[in-house]
Amino acid sequence: MQNSKINNSIIFGLSTLKKIAEEVSVKTKIKLGDSEIKHFKDGEIYFELETSVRNKRTFIIQSTSNPVNENLMELLIFIDTLRRSSAKEINLIIPYYGYARQDRKNNGRQPITAALVARLLEEAGASRVICFDLHSPQIQGFFRIPVDDLRAYGLLAREIKKEKIENLIIISPDHGGVSRARSLAKILDSEIAIIDKRRIKANEAIVGNLIGNVKGKNCVIVDDIIDTGGTIIEGIKILKKNGANNIYVAATHSLFSRSKDEDYDIVWKKIKEAGAKMIITTNSINNHSKDKFLKIINLATPIADVILKHINDQSIIDHFIKKYNTVI
Repeated sequence: MQNSKINNSIIFGLSTLKKIAEEVSVKTKIKLGDSEIKHFKDGEIYFELETSVRNKRTFIIQSTSNPVNENLMELLIFIDTLRRSSAKEINLIIPYYGYARQDRKNNGRQPITAALVARLLEEAGASRVICFDLHSPQIQGFFRIPVDDLRAYGLLAREIKKEKIENLIIISPDHGGVSRARSLAKILDSEIAIIDKRRIKANEAIVGNLIGNVKGKNCVIVDDIIDTGGTIIEGIKILKKNGANNIYVAATHSLFSRSKDEDYDIVWKKIKEAGAKMIITTNSINNHSKDKFLKIINLATPIADVILKHINDQSIIDHFIKKYNTVI
């Protein structure tokens, strides 16, 4: 029965995470599907599917990261390709869900693009969505299909423990991340402190006060996303000002967004120059240098676990609580 379920499943890796898809295929022993993405001269995307998916459980692995619109459109078109090829299920593994930060209206005349993307994925033909650390858990409510928002703080905690950091305190870079910081601190049996941040506009942050005592302590700033690094750098400054010892950074998704004329590694280099000792992150976005300053957690094993649990109709949440000391 196990072999028949595996034989009736196919994994596809799109542009952003082909390497992870290959690893997941090896770990699960599920066939890696063949497809070729092509572009017309005007930039339009189309696929040629070289593997039959009729009545198959399919899994697409793709982060909708930079270039967000290109990768999102690629995902939508591939979902449609599988639907029109008679796939039985179309399961999306989206480690990083682009547009997640546009999850509400801050002013009267603004879109809620996270909800729009959810509807687009549904209408294209998705059966299920699996993500890691959605920027806001409420995004699950934008979908009418099952969504698993897997928490990566158990994975981050494992790597932090390996560093054997004494006198540790977990830092939330803003009030919105307090729940995340508390969850990580609970696993690591440590205290938390909160940076009171005021944001003026997108990608720009002004840091105000620190709630908590970090004097002489080793700090881990935890966040779901590192974008331009501005929030982290300002956080490092205020921690150092308040007498912190070593400062580490832990984040699930490292976008490392930069201007077109800037060096590929400029963001993490700025964070290092600001005084951070290490960044612990995942490969949800395939844009990382091999520098030792970056400690990269491979998501291939957790993704493989989730796929196997799904095809065997077993509980994903029970598995994550037991293996990764975390919940969904």
